[in-house]
This record gives sequence, structure tokens and C-alpha cells, in this order.
Amino acid sequence: MFHIDRNDPFYRQIGKLTLPIVVQNLLSAAVSSADVVMLNSVGQSAISAVSLAAQYASVLFMIFYGLGTGATMLSAQYWGKKDIRAIELIEGIALRFSLVIAFVFTLGALTIPQLMMKLFTNDPELIALGSTYLRIVSFSYLFWSVSEIYLAALRSVERVTISTVLNALALGLNVGLNAVFIFGLFGAPKLGVAGVALATSIARGIQLICCVVTSCFSSNVRLRFTYIFARNKVLFQDFLRLSVPALGNDLSWSMAFSVYSAILGHLGSDMVAANSIVVVVRNFATVLCYSLASVSTIWLGKQLGQSDMEGAKKDASRLLWLSVAAGFVGGLFVLAASPFVLSHASLTGQAMHYLKYMLLINTYYVMGTAVNTTLIAGVFRAGGDSRFGFICDTIDMWCYGVPLGLISAFVLKLPHLVVYFLLCTDEFVKWPWVIAHYRSRKWLNNVTKEYE
Repeated sequence: MFHIDRNDPFYRQIGKLTLPIVVQNLLSAAVSSADVVMLNSVGQSAISAVSLAAQYASVLFMIFYGLGTGATMLSAQYWGKKDIRAIELIEGIALRFSLVIAFVFTLGALTIPQLMMKLFTNDPELIALGSTYLRIVSFSYLFWSVSEIYLAALRSVERVTISTVLNALALGLNVGLNAVFIFGLFGAPKLGVAGVALATSIARGIQLICCVVTSCFSSNVRLRFTYIFARNKVLFQDFLRLSVPALGNDLSWSMAFSVYSAILGHLGSDMVAANSIVVVVRNFATVLCYSLASVSTIWLGKQLGQSDMEGAKKDASRLLWLSVAAGFVGGLFVLAASPFVLSHASLTGQAMHYLKYMLLINTYYVMGTAVNTTLIAGVFRAGGDSRFGFICDTIDMWCYGVPLGLISAFVLKLPHLVVYFLLCTDEFVKWPWVIAHYRSRKWLNNVTKEYE
């Protein structure tokens, strides 16, 4: 029987780590929500265009998340040994990759935005609006590539509060500037979709400046750009060994979700608009789930770096039960939020019909997300086991989810809500394999080495 002892120091420490990350993730979800709410006044096409164009930022975020997770997997274990130099060298390696990838995405968004939009929709209006958004927002990718890796390094040494404050600053600026440029406040022009993109770029730029300033006064990990060019064979090989599967996992997962969006996008603008709002609600509902995954990597990684295998095994079990609780709470949130969302959404009658049932489907979908995310992206990665998640998610989504969506939508031509329901079974299909791997304890590893 799962029981939380309030006097247990484990729960106090997990609470201290989780709360700032929950706040950070809530703020991130709030920005997405603010974009939709503010663009609601511009029109359904604006909401749909930004939602589709933002899929590229979602893919890029998952790349940064994968690189950051790879860095965190190693760094959390070296933090258990209090080896700051190793952590900063790992940070430099991660920055080397994130900057190159961000440059490629920036170049694509600047030069071929129409082609990028055509992958998601064939609606000329959505393509035109989305292309404008991509061109302007492209510069934020470079700023983001640096700040995201630095914030991951801070989290790996349990400086989650500073990380949250820096993210809160950027997200708060983003919302404020959205209002200014969408509604033309303080004499600014009303830019609509372009205003959302401009707000994002400015906010990311200011966040990077704040990261650099914070680094100058940090007593732990600093942002050392010279370490981008540092050479350390042992750490580089370990980073590649752990990060490439994590990056592949997150990239494969996010690209599959982008294909899901593309499938829905080709079913019509009503499905796109409804899904845009559902994604916002689901982001709020899964805030605690993703926060627990991040905390699992930090907490268990530190224990494994200290070779405390029994402690890590015990705490992993408690984190798994906490993820079940988080999934239950997330489902209740979707259920409770549905009446409010349905009463305030300004969509067509058909889109509202889709929205009602898509929200209902997500009341159970978040449970699958909660358990899988905590185990795959949290517990397993804490012990350097990123390979299992890569294989599991790739097979599940590309051999099951994507083909099922394509066949049901374009071959069998099933009703749109049936297609959406089938796409939302992917998390539960992999449960047996994920739980079996957790019970095998193959993820219990100390991956630190002598690297000089």
C-alpha cells in the first residue's frame, strides 16, 4: 500500500526540488495558454497557424531537452561526487551540439518557412500566417540553445530555484510582450501572429543575458563558453553514449507527435483549432508528471553517483507511486477544466464538438503519460539507461501510433474523433515493457569515471 509519511525526509527533499520545477512548468504552460487566449481575439486561423508553426519549436525543445537530459544524467552523478569541473566540461559539450542544431533550425525557418508549413497543412491562409511567425521567431532558437543547456546544468546540481526564476522571467516577459504586440498596447502596432513571434524572440534574448549575468555570480556551475572547445575524450564519449539515445528518444517522440499534428492538420482547420486548445489543457495537466521526471533524474542520479544502490531502488519505487498520483490529479484537472474551456473557446460549432470529446479522451491519457515519463525520462535516465527509452518509444510511436493514425485517417477514413482516440492509445501500449524494465533493475548504474 502506498503511503506518504510527512515526516520522511525523502518527501520533504522531493517537495523542495519538485515545487520550483512545477512552478516553472506551470509558467511555461501558462505562456502557451496566453498565446491561445490572446490570439482568440485575432481569429481561429491565427490560433491554428501558430499552433502548427510551433511544432518546430516543440521538436527543437525536445532536442534541447534530450541534450540537457544527457548532460543532467552525467552531471547529477558527478554532483554526487561534488566534481564541478566535470559538470562544466559536460555543459560545454552539450552547448557544442545545441548551438549547431539551433543554427540549422534558424536557417530553415528564415529561408524555407512555406515549405516547413506545408508539411503540416495545405491551407494557404495557415501557411502564410505560419511562415510569418517562423521567420520572426527563428532568432529565438539560438538564444534558447544556450539558456536551456545552462538551466539544465543548474538543475543537475539542485539549483532548481535559480533555474525557475530565470525561466519565470522569460515567460513573464513573453506574456507581457504578447499583449503589447497583439493588442497594440502603449502605442505599439497590432502585429497579431507576428507579435507572438517577436515577443518570444525578445524574451529569449533577455533570458540569455540574465543567464550570463547569473553565471558570473554563481558559486556552483558557470556558463563557460571556452569549454565549448575543450577536449576530454572520456567525458565526450560518455556524453555521446548517454545523450545520443536520449536525444534520439526525445526527437523520435516529438517528431511522431508532429506527425500526429500533421494528420490532424490534414483533417481540417476545425480539428487543428480544437487540438490547439486541448494541447494547452493537457500541458497544464501534465505539469506535475514532467516535473517528477526531472526530479527523478536529479535525485536518483545523485544517489547512484554515490553508489547508494539500495537507496536509489527504494526511492525509485516511491517516485513511481507519486507518478501514478500525479496522473490521477492530472486527469481530474482536465475533467474539472473542461466546462470552463468549453464555455470560453471561440470556435466553430464543429470544432467545439471535437473539443468536447478530445478533452474527455485526455482525462485518462495523462495517466499513461505520467507513468511512462517518470520511468523512461526520469528513473531510467538517472542510471544512464537512455537506450531502452529510445527503442521503446521509437517502436511504439513509429511502428504503432503513426501507422495507425495514417491508416485510420486516410485509408479507412474513420471519423475524426476515432482517429484522435486511436492516436491517444500509444502511451498504454508500451506499459508492459516499461514496467518490466523497471522491475529488472538494469537501470541501476553508477556511470562516473576518472576522466583526466
